[in-house]
Amino acid sequence: MIDELTPLSVGKAKVGVALNRPRLPEWLRIKLPVSDSFFQTRNLLQDLKLHTVCESAKCPNHWECWAKGTATFMIAGDHCTRACKFCAVSTAKPLPLESDEPARVAEATRRMRLKHVVITAVARDDLADGGAAHFRETIEAVREANPGIVIEVLVPDFLDRDGSLEMVLSAKPEVFNHNLETVRRLTPSVRSRATYDRSLSVLAKAKRMGRDLFTKSGIMLGLGETEEELFTAMRDLRNANCDILTLGQYLQPTRDHLPVIQFVSPEKFAEYGVAARALGFVHVASGPMVRSSYHADEFTPLTKKTMQTESVDTV
Repeated sequence: MIDELTPLSVGKAKVGVALNRPRLPEWLRIKLPVSDSFFQTRNLLQDLKLHTVCESAKCPNHWECWAKGTATFMIAGDHCTRACKFCAVSTAKPLPLESDEPARVAEATRRMRLKHVVITAVARDDLADGGAAHFRETIEAVREANPGIVIEVLVPDFLDRDGSLEMVLSAKPEVFNHNLETVRRLTPSVRSRATYDRSLSVLAKAKRMGRDLFTKSGIMLGLGETEEELFTAMRDLRNANCDILTLGQYLQPTRDHLPVIQFVSPEKFAEYGVAARALGFVHVASGPMVRSSYHADEFTPLTKKTMQTESVDTV
């Protein structure tokens, strides 16, 4: 169970647990793949002057993803207006948006021959629309350069502004992702300015506004949540008509970030995946190394159609 170790409040964990941080278990010790493809991806991103969440958020999977010739693009700069205590992206005054960034992202997806792309962004609370128009322009540029590509967006909450959500959805991404990140009790200590109910509202609105849209969200485990709190969060997401769920292990990116309270075993992740599917999520990725965009192309609208066809054939 998640609560095999007594959950501590995140505030106390900063002082108490950081002194006795749990050792990294064997299943989280990964080998770093280095290949020509890795360096080709890195060089392409540098050439086009693009940011990725892979680097900016210190994602542990970025070696693997780049070696496979894929990456998650982070638009609207690499300075975030929020200071979430789990996230390694820099908090600073953002620079003006770059008008040619959508075209550069599109060119990168064309050169990388991507069939499924994930586009995310820093929070831009300094902008009236939160960066929604920039999302729309990027989606449109990518689709024009890559007809048939599946576009997944991982968005901030836009302060739950209907106009911003409508602007992003007007470009018709196939998958709309907004992460809940953690359970209700821990949200104030983990997520800067974000609220649990606002995130649920964003997902519910996107589902109502978007035609043939799949909504997606993710939760990090190991911050001190209890098992019942996790199950409640999963039910809350389903009540918001969220279609896709990712569950992964939180890893402390630097000593200045929240410490890990528990390492959840692969077996437990498998159990939570089964529980999530039983709640009705159409696709679940649950494992220690799972992140929002990790192997995102394992689910596409085509996957869903195939699942529906197989279901009919077996009746």
